[in-house]
Amino acid sequence: MVRLPVARIVHRHLEVDGVRVFYRESVPERPDAPVLLLLHGFPSASHQFRRLIDVLGSRYRLVAPDYPGFGHTQAPHDFVHTFDRLADITEGFVRRLGLTRFTLYMFDFGAPVGFRLAERLPERIAGLVVQNGNAYQEGLSDAARDFIALRPETPGAEKTVRDLLTLPGTRGQYETGVPVPELLAPDGWTLDQHFLDLPGRKDAQVALAFDYRSNLERYDRWQSWLRTHTPPALITWGVGDPFFTEAGARAYPRDLPDAELHLFDTGHFALETHLPEIAPLIADFLDRTWSTGDPAVPLLG
Repeated sequence: MVRLPVARIVHRHLEVDGVRVFYRESVPERPDAPVLLLLHGFPSASHQFRRLIDVLGSRYRLVAPDYPGFGHTQAPHDFVHTFDRLADITEGFVRRLGLTRFTLYMFDFGAPVGFRLAERLPERIAGLVVQNGNAYQEGLSDAARDFIALRPETPGAEKTVRDLLTLPGTRGQYETGVPVPELLAPDGWTLDQHFLDLPGRKDAQVALAFDYRSNLERYDRWQSWLRTHTPPALITWGVGDPFFTEAGARAYPRDLPDAELHLFDTGHFALETHLPEIAPLIADFLDRTWSTGDPAVPLLG
């Protein structure tokens, strides 16, 4: 019988500061396997990594939580949705799960959450995989700059944000910049919209949209962190991204000269179309950069 390396995946919840955090976790064959913490983007959740986890999960420990306001995670009605608070819950999740060392996969919103986490726990970061996760002013498109400039007190600003939270807006984030749309499964934007339409979820996204400027204010700090800590880094980028441009990808080697840069002719959700190209790059990167000197705690379950 042919043996196929299909990952075993578990789906659990973990309580962190009153938030019931949902997460997916692969159980690799080796208990000391490299750990990859997958931080999702907007308007998605950990389900955006399902195919990547299936491909790599038998060889590596992949952990993918949903932030408050996203996916299956349940937050109190009075939870304040800011990027600082998303990072607080993610940090608490990492500590509760006992992840003592991990490589960070940062995509979209995962970059501001991940960089905050890296600032707080630098000794735990084994490396960075950055996919369309911006940390540079030149990486912002004109459309992104206009969107980030919106303020709650500006007439029509909230409506502009909420228009993006509709099915056409969600689907457009997947399709824009993709030369071969038939490679995109409709499940992604359909499931994203399901969660966006739950009670209170659009309010959470409006709050985060107006807080996004707090990330730009930290760009200099994050770039300094990169220069100071010089983590191994793999940069993969869909150059058709309508928000985060190719210039943002090319900026990383300025602070990380040894970073590996790979550009793909696709859009924001590069894994949706280029998983066969990106997954081997991640596997090779983990194999070459993971240190066994400070292993993660054994797997649970």
